[in-house]
Amino acid sequence: MLMKLKIVAAAAIALSTGMAFAQNAVVTIAHVGPTSGAIAHLGKDNENGAKLAIEELNAAGVTIGGKKVTLRLMTEDDAADPKQGTAVAQKLVDAKVSGVIGHLNSGTTIPASSIYSEAGIPQVSPSATNPKYTRQGFKTAFRLVADDAQLGGTLGRYAVNTLKGKSIAVIDDRTAYGQGVAQEFTKAVEAAGGKVVAKEFTTDKATDFNAILTTIKGKQADVVFFGGMDAVAGPMLRQMKALGINAKFMGGDGICSTELVKLGGDAIADNQVFCAEAGGVEGQAKVGMDAFKTKFKAKFGTDVQVYAPYVYDGVNLMVAAMVKAGSSDPAKYLPVLAATKDYKGVTGNISFDNKGDILNGALTLKTVKGGKLSDLAVIR
Repeated sequence: MLMKLKIVAAAAIALSTGMAFAQNAVVTIAHVGPTSGAIAHLGKDNENGAKLAIEELNAAGVTIGGKKVTLRLMTEDDAADPKQGTAVAQKLVDAKVSGVIGHLNSGTTIPASSIYSEAGIPQVSPSATNPKYTRQGFKTAFRLVADDAQLGGTLGRYAVNTLKGKSIAVIDDRTAYGQGVAQEFTKAVEAAGGKVVAKEFTTDKATDFNAILTTIKGKQADVVFFGGMDAVAGPMLRQMKALGINAKFMGGDGICSTELVKLGGDAIADNQVFCAEAGGVEGQAKVGMDAFKTKFKAKFGTDVQVYAPYVYDGVNLMVAAMVKAGSSDPAKYLPVLAATKDYKGVTGNISFDNKGDILNGALTLKTVKGGKLSDLAVIR
């Protein structure tokens, strides 16, 4: 009889514990970025931003619709490859994730966006800048940074008006990002009265640029713009130095990382490299960003590369929309996410327009000086 009572008591405890677990539901948010390949350092940077946000939210406790939830981060590698990006997107749809933060590159973000749109799953990209991403009419697509029209345009005007470039060469890596930012840069240069003397292209995996750089040297270019990523820009700068090309070197957010300084090394002279990072804070907002960077380094033992703060804000923003909607069901919280106004993140105030683009997006112009990236100005 005593044994029976013990069994019944144990069953009751197991049942009540099971009910407690059932009430503490799990909400899965996915992050996608290239955590393998040439720009794995950028993908890992982004992934760490997501990990930090999820860890902090769980520590603080999140209640959605009156029930305490545990947030789970599902991470996937798209290797910056469009085909792998769409395969990963379908995997996340099949897994019924509540939302996706990613992808990093425009070339993976854009094809994946149609899959998320069809499934009705919100997608917040912290870094894809090609304008096409939010101009497809998808209600599920959101962007946390300024797009290439702003970024490339700003750099193009800077090349002509501030750097006084007379003969400007443009190189792109044939990716959606590289081509997009190079096109916008070229348009802005020509609109400002500048002259583009060469238009060359390479790939995002190339290592030998001697042929195109020799052509550019022959055109006596005083500014070279590269639409692509830091993994290619670093070796390109080294080969420019070897060929005796002393032109200013410009690029978008893809080259605006601490890794570029390492890859370029002594090939980068002070005030030779100019880039623009999509995003930026100034004034009092810098306090929050500096605190984030300190916390990030303490946690992961490495400095922020570029976009970890935007991923961090993306996760927090998405969860805030779920809390406000009282549901993690994408169909229910998506309208709340779309209506975001003046959300205070570490990257500044976040509001979306009717396309899912960030309103009043900032750009930070930077240069390399003393072996470090230095801010020149925040432009809106």
